[in-house]
Amino acid sequence: MLRDMRPTPAKSHYQFNLRDLSKIFQGLLMTDPKKCQQRGQLARSWVHECRRIFCDRLINDQDRNWFHKMVRTQLHDHTKLEWDHAMTRKQPKKQDDEPGSPDSASAAGSVDDGPKTFENDAMIVFCDFLIPGADPKIYEEVTDIAELQPLIEEYLSEYNSESKQPMHLVMFMDAIEHVARISRVFRQPQGNALLLGVGGSGRKSLSMLSTFMADYALYTIQIAKGYGMNEWRENLRECLLMAGVQDKPVVFLFDDTQIIMESMTEDVNAILNSGDVPNLYASEDLDAIAQACKEDCVRKRWPQTKINLFACYLTRVKRNIHVCLTMSPLGEAFRERLRKFPSIVNCCTIDWFSAWPDEALQSVATRSFQESDTDLGAHMASVVSVCKGVHQSVVHISLEYLSSLSRHNYVTPTSYLELLSTYRKVLASKRLQVGLLKDRLQNGLDKLISTAQVVSKLQEDITALKPVLVKTVAEVEEMIVNIDKDKADAAVTQVAVEKEESSAKEKAAATKAIADSAQADLDKALPALAKALKSLDSLKKSDIDEVKSLGKPPGGVRLTMEVCCYMFEIKPEMVKDPDSGKKVPDFFGTAKKTLLSDAKAFMDSLINFDKDNIKDAIIQKIEPFMANPDFTPEAIKKASVACTAVCMWAHAMNTYHYVALGVAPKKAKLAEAQAGLDIVLAKLAEAKATLKQVVDKVAALEDQFNAAISEKAELEAKANQCQVRMVNADKLIGGLGGEETRWKETVATLSKALVSVPGDVSVSAGTVSYLGPFTADFRARIQDGWRETMVKLGMPHTPGCDIEQTLADPVKLQKWQLCGLPTDPLSTQNGIMMDVGRRWPLVIDPQGQANTYIKRMGKEKDFALNGLDIVKLSDKNFLRGLENGVRFGRWVLLENIYEQLEASLEPVLMQQVFKQGGQDVIKIGDNVIPYEDGFRFFMTTKMANPHYPPETQVKVSIVNFTVTPAGLEDQLLNIVVQEELPDLAEKKSELVVSNAKMNMQLFDIESQILFLLSNSKGNILDDTVLIQTLAESKVTSEEIKAKMAEAKETGKEIFERSEEYRPVAFRTSLLYFCIASLANVDPMYQYSLPWYTTLFIKGIAEAPPSGDIDERCFNIIDFYTYQLFCNVCRSLFEEHKLMFSFLICIAILQGDQKVEPLSWRFLISGMSLSKDEAPNPDPSWIESNVWDEVANATGGLEWAKGLAESFKAHTAEWKKVFDSNDPHLQTFPKPFDDLPLEDPVEGMRRLIIVRCLRMDKTMDAVQAFVMAQKVCGRRFVEPPPMNLKECFNDSSITMPLIFILSTGSDPNKDIQALAESMGCMDSLKSIALGQGQDKLAEALVARGLEKGDWVLLQNCHLFVSWMPTLETMIEDINPEETAPDFRLWLTSKPSPAFPMAVLQNGVKMTKEPPKGLRANLKAMYKKMSDADIATTSKPESFAKLLFALCFYHALVIERKRFGPLGWNIPYSFNDTDLDITIEQLKLYTDKYEEIPYAVLQLLTSMVNYGGRITDDKDMRTSDIVVAGLLTPSTLAQDAPFSRSGTYRTIQASMDSPLKDYLSYIEELPLSAEPEVFGMHENAAITCAINEVVHIFGIVVSLQPRTTSGGGVSREEQIDGIAAGLEKSGLPPWDEEKINLVYPVDYNESMNTILKQEVAKYNRVIRQVNFTLQQLQLALKGLVVLSADLEAMGNALFDQQVPELWMKVAYPSLKPLQAWFSDFLARTKGFMQKWIDLGIPAAFWISGFFFPQGFLTAILQNYARKNKMPIDTVAFNYVFLDVEPESLTKPSSGAYTYGLFLEGARWDDKAKVLADPRPKELFSQLPVIHKLPKQYRETPQGGIYRCPIYKILSRRGVLSTTGHSTNFVLWLEVPSDKPIVFRSSLVSETNMQVKFCDNDYWVKGGVAAFCALRY
Repeated sequence: MLRDMRPTPAKSHYQFNLRDLSKIFQGLLMTDPKKCQQRGQLARSWVHECRRIFCDRLINDQDRNWFHKMVRTQLHDHTKLEWDHAMTRKQPKKQDDEPGSPDSASAAGSVDDGPKTFENDAMIVFCDFLIPGADPKIYEEVTDIAELQPLIEEYLSEYNSESKQPMHLVMFMDAIEHVARISRVFRQPQGNALLLGVGGSGRKSLSMLSTFMADYALYTIQIAKGYGMNEWRENLRECLLMAGVQDKPVVFLFDDTQIIMESMTEDVNAILNSGDVPNLYASEDLDAIAQACKEDCVRKRWPQTKINLFACYLTRVKRNIHVCLTMSPLGEAFRERLRKFPSIVNCCTIDWFSAWPDEALQSVATRSFQESDTDLGAHMASVVSVCKGVHQSVVHISLEYLSSLSRHNYVTPTSYLELLSTYRKVLASKRLQVGLLKDRLQNGLDKLISTAQVVSKLQEDITALKPVLVKTVAEVEEMIVNIDKDKADAAVTQVAVEKEESSAKEKAAATKAIADSAQADLDKALPALAKALKSLDSLKKSDIDEVKSLGKPPGGVRLTMEVCCYMFEIKPEMVKDPDSGKKVPDFFGTAKKTLLSDAKAFMDSLINFDKDNIKDAIIQKIEPFMANPDFTPEAIKKASVACTAVCMWAHAMNTYHYVALGVAPKKAKLAEAQAGLDIVLAKLAEAKATLKQVVDKVAALEDQFNAAISEKAELEAKANQCQVRMVNADKLIGGLGGEETRWKETVATLSKALVSVPGDVSVSAGTVSYLGPFTADFRARIQDGWRETMVKLGMPHTPGCDIEQTLADPVKLQKWQLCGLPTDPLSTQNGIMMDVGRRWPLVIDPQGQANTYIKRMGKEKDFALNGLDIVKLSDKNFLRGLENGVRFGRWVLLENIYEQLEASLEPVLMQQVFKQGGQDVIKIGDNVIPYEDGFRFFMTTKMANPHYPPETQVKVSIVNFTVTPAGLEDQLLNIVVQEELPDLAEKKSELVVSNAKMNMQLFDIESQILFLLSNSKGNILDDTVLIQTLAESKVTSEEIKAKMAEAKETGKEIFERSEEYRPVAFRTSLLYFCIASLANVDPMYQYSLPWYTTLFIKGIAEAPPSGDIDERCFNIIDFYTYQLFCNVCRSLFEEHKLMFSFLICIAILQGDQKVEPLSWRFLISGMSLSKDEAPNPDPSWIESNVWDEVANATGGLEWAKGLAESFKAHTAEWKKVFDSNDPHLQTFPKPFDDLPLEDPVEGMRRLIIVRCLRMDKTMDAVQAFVMAQKVCGRRFVEPPPMNLKECFNDSSITMPLIFILSTGSDPNKDIQALAESMGCMDSLKSIALGQGQDKLAEALVARGLEKGDWVLLQNCHLFVSWMPTLETMIEDINPEETAPDFRLWLTSKPSPAFPMAVLQNGVKMTKEPPKGLRANLKAMYKKMSDADIATTSKPESFAKLLFALCFYHALVIERKRFGPLGWNIPYSFNDTDLDITIEQLKLYTDKYEEIPYAVLQLLTSMVNYGGRITDDKDMRTSDIVVAGLLTPSTLAQDAPFSRSGTYRTIQASMDSPLKDYLSYIEELPLSAEPEVFGMHENAAITCAINEVVHIFGIVVSLQPRTTSGGGVSREEQIDGIAAGLEKSGLPPWDEEKINLVYPVDYNESMNTILKQEVAKYNRVIRQVNFTLQQLQLALKGLVVLSADLEAMGNALFDQQVPELWMKVAYPSLKPLQAWFSDFLARTKGFMQKWIDLGIPAAFWISGFFFPQGFLTAILQNYARKNKMPIDTVAFNYVFLDVEPESLTKPSSGAYTYGLFLEGARWDDKAKVLADPRPKELFSQLPVIHKLPKQYRETPQGGIYRCPIYKILSRRGVLSTTGHSTNFVLWLEVPSDKPIVFRSSLVSETNMQVKFCDNDYWVKGGVAAFCALRY
């Protein structure tokens, strides 16, 4: 593993050490010995542990296959066990491994690191959770893998039943393997896990499940707003105390998304390493620790010192704490953390979670659909394949999306589960919707068809009913007569019966009175009897048996039994009385034998005793007992409870007997009365029977009559019903008959749709789950691919199906559009995705359209019942606003988010709702909030291209709401129509609203009709109300349709009139996307759509009016295009203004289809699909790079096929074009002689040829092209100067004015001047921002809002941390509460941290000098007035000198564009410098009669401007330039300022000098030629080429990128480059050996120089060799890839010299290959030859590391040789026309060669400097003999003092000598140009002397260099 599995950038966690080996043995020792008895079992255990430690961290199949083979080999070699015999546990069949179906989008693991993904035929799992609840848990091998899935699912079910936040996970076999792996780690002491995978792969979910299975406590941190280190430390303390003090096993689950500060990772590293975090515990914690760990010390017999107690505590912590880190391996942050905190790898067991392979996707989807009863039937396999294809296609397209548009999209397992969940939800919803609509329509259709069928039958029924009805009427009349007669007879009988009934009632009353009297007497005895019987009921058999068992019963018992014997007439036995000797009756003994012998019979006899027939003899016998006081129940109760009841019974019988005797006569009388009553009743019954017969007869007749009447009514009703039904049928058929055909067609369509639903929903669900982040083009491409897949699979679907067709509800969509949803297809898709998606939407909304749409919807009760709250992350209480939204069911919009979401949003994003007290709640931070269903959460970002990591993307639904061209065009058309035709716009708006309303009414009416039809009971023709309602609905429907038809015609008219303005909308849409792309050029170039539309409205209003519509459209387009150009230009830097003009021009031409795509692509990139191989016809002037461009154009562009041939045939003519100063305007040789710039296509072809031939003139050609196009013109290359007053007028209270600064610019003066002119100087308050200025700035703004001040906040870029506060302050400004004069001014250099919202809506201005000499002069004079020019006592002289001074100012600014040729160091000269100098010029012109030119020159160059100049060579240039301008000659007529005379003084009229000067300035060339700066025309070439490359590079970056397939990886390329360089290198020199060969010699200083150079080069050689070796080892994983090595690798890949080398090397500007070749030339070439061959005759000065030392050595040798002081010796320079190889060592001095000249060349014939040849940028100087001479006199003429630099940049660091580290020495080069004398410079001498020089070459920036860029 150490040898072959090395850490690389992609595998930075491949780090192995001895701890891993110990973990294997630790794992082996966990196995229960009883469960591991055989060699094979031990071998499997060893293989399992090796896999857990080594294989689980491997990231791909290649590495896992290697590991598998290695394990097999090692097992066989060391145990002699065959793999197949040792591995007895086989992998289960795939169908057994299929996962469960999730109910939510939580992923549960990956599958490609298990046996299914690499060559592994033995699936081995060891675990300790096979027996739930076992104690101790046994770590053993799983013998039946199939048992794991139901077991883990059972654990999961238990977890979900106990957890407030259940996890609906997919438990397939590889997820189960991850559970087993994590559980294995947790059971080990100090077992920590590092789980690597992208967000959504299930790392946290499986960790929580594993923790639950282990019965450990889970500790996680909750990130809330304001969470910082104090809260983090508190959480750590709590967790560690739980593990140490409470001695509980704890899993600390920590995710890398929770890392707010890297110090948190450092603390986790400390816990992993030692279990402790320094300075964590307070004193009370230490007390608790000491108290808890005393027992441990006692047990270990340790003294209870603080150290020992804490050591015991740490032991506990290490034993109990289990850190589980879940990290994403993507990005540099992960690698950096592994480098900084090695314990993350060393102390953790690593488990890698990978993407799901095919079989996992297939099985998850299959199980998901099977368990959710989707009823897919035969289409199941196809749907599964489509879902799998959807997932995999988006994975691949996301890579292309990143490559083409630099937009990131991540696809994770959670995305796939979201797809399946969405598919199930949408499928069920769509089926229900289509099914219900089809059923309702079919029902209505059936009702219509059945109604038509019964109409004819109804007519027949009416004809048949008429005769039957007549017959029935006659029968009824006859029955009426008979019924009247029978009713009279019945009345007579009724009277007789009533008389008999009255007699019977009297008799019955008398009888009842007798009975009542008897009963009253009886009622007196009955209570006692009832009481006695009740007491008998409570008597138990045991009570009787108790009495029976008495040997000597008490007297009470004897009395009771005696009475019982009398009552039941039982004779007692006679027994001898022991006292008297007489026989006496023994009642008790007799009773025992008779009555008490059967207790149950005795009790029954008591209860059933015949009380009505008691004999008088019995009464006489018991009478004495009744009066006996010993025979009362109370007395008897003392003897026996049982006898008490019997006593009561006896008394009751006696009482009842006497009552019954008194009632007997009454009973007899009652019997007699009853007999009489019976006779009366019999007579009454007879009479009633007679009456009943009569009544029944009458009733029968009435029944017959009623039946006849009913029949008659029924017949009449039936006839009426038939008539009504006929009428209703006519109404129904007439009203709805027209719908029958449409309904039939719709039903047929819906029937087909039901079949196609599974396929259509696949596309819709895929769109909702995956396509939100994509642009319209990508969405269309992806959906086309999905549909092609369905066609191949033969899956039914609607052709062209998409989310709009499938899920769009027309009525709801119209409501959305009324709320501001754009009408283009992309926006419609976005609206549906936001409505249907389960996850909360995060909307990419750079134009703010979604924001507006959501806000408007939030105001509608139809959508947001409880309203909308708007919050921002910058709000202090944004969480409170979110909580209120959740609590009250409100919508919440979180605006302006960036790429990092607050961790406190996690519960809301994950929708972690749970039940508490029967109510849905959610925990946000520390608060548990009631969750209302009405809550919805939206997030919007203004970032155009945010990068959200996978961890964020799995939680939200990203929706790309970036405006589309078509959508914006429609919006802008509405705006222009509203402005131009307000009445029509209002009518259109009303029409849209009314159409929406009518559509809703039609929908509601049809729904009502279908509802009534489907819910009608019985025969629909009988429901007149229903028919009437249907008829009215139909009438209303027809009226609405008529109105809609009318509206359609009106809409058509409106559309036609609106379309007349379509060209305006089209152009403005193009322009918006043109300016929107500028944000990619500079972060400050931000323009919002509201700002754009506001400007557009203003442009419409200000455009020239016209009655002709075409002319009016042209006027608006023309005016607004230029207005936009001017507005945007004021916010652009000069370098980007021409580019912007070009972009506008091209955008317009592309919109008009006048740009050839291939030509455009070649122009900006030089790329073509093929290359012509024709040879270069004339290499003498056609350089290789030029010919390469020509060959590329010839091979790649159809129209340029003859270009190479033309060069060959017309070489001389092409050379003329090449040599021309304006090649872009020349006529090209045939066949390219007719390419007019005015024609867009031909003009671009001309640009391409110019690019190929003279790239330096390309921008001039671009400028000419823009000027030549009708759509632009000259004004688009001459942006007007900024007018601060106009900018101020465009601003408002809420719209700040923003100055975008360039280096050295200062807008303070402009702002102050404006404030003074407007009388606001006193209210202007300013502050320079910086650390600690926040409170002052806030107070200043607050005061300004109140008082109406102008507040200037300067240098915002220096206070980045305060920018969010600034943004919030601006957003919170309430215009109604703010003073109207308030204005906020901001200044900032370009900074990505500047608030985007402020930039987009603010008035932006750049502050920098204008680009171009003419523009600078124009800007200066635009600020002046006639009075400013015609001033002083010498107005004419002053005017000319003022112009010269302004010319100087423009020159020194514009020299910067030539780079080092202009100034060694770019200086930030500004208007303040000029203003001060002008004031001095006024003063000295006025004060002195003779103008003091020398003083003015000194003040201007040395003081005012020279104060900024830090390089003395630049000071020389400034002196020379100003000396040529501020001179008496300037006052002459037309005094020239340039060699050509184009730039000169003029004689302006003193009455209106400003007009004359501005007119003259307008005549000057747009682009100044180098000659005005005193430079050769070649000077502009390098500058121009760099500008072209830079500008075209920007333009290319704005175009969609194309991808190239395959090839070697980045790491392999870097490794190849490093290996090649190392192979070409050389070993370090042996310095000691060189010291011996070249010892220190007083007379030969060159030996010392050689040793110094060798030492310096050796440092470079060692560094190069070492770092190249280390980099290759790091890429192979043999050493750790440090940050320096990684940066070096990046540099090699980019062909740049690594910083590691440059730190020890000589200065160089060369790219990597050129640098290395130069390095080898210096070392292998020059230095090695010196070492091998001795001191050379001629020295290659460029080969020296430190050439100044070499030059000093020459002087030293000469001085020592001639014994002179070295400070008296100086060089003479002799230029030789010889080759270096032909020279021999001179007697004095040294020959040098290798210098290059820039800005001039050496004339071999004249032996002087000369102008360079055209297009020749650099030329070589000849061999120079540096000949020392004592007391050498300074030349007084004929030379140019040429500075020599090491590299072309010229600038360097100022050394202690006062010289630049880049500067070598001054070289006196012969020159025949006029001389000047100038003051000496610091680098020349410390004395104040005059040096002869040459202003011609000084102005030209001529210098010599030791090395070039190539």
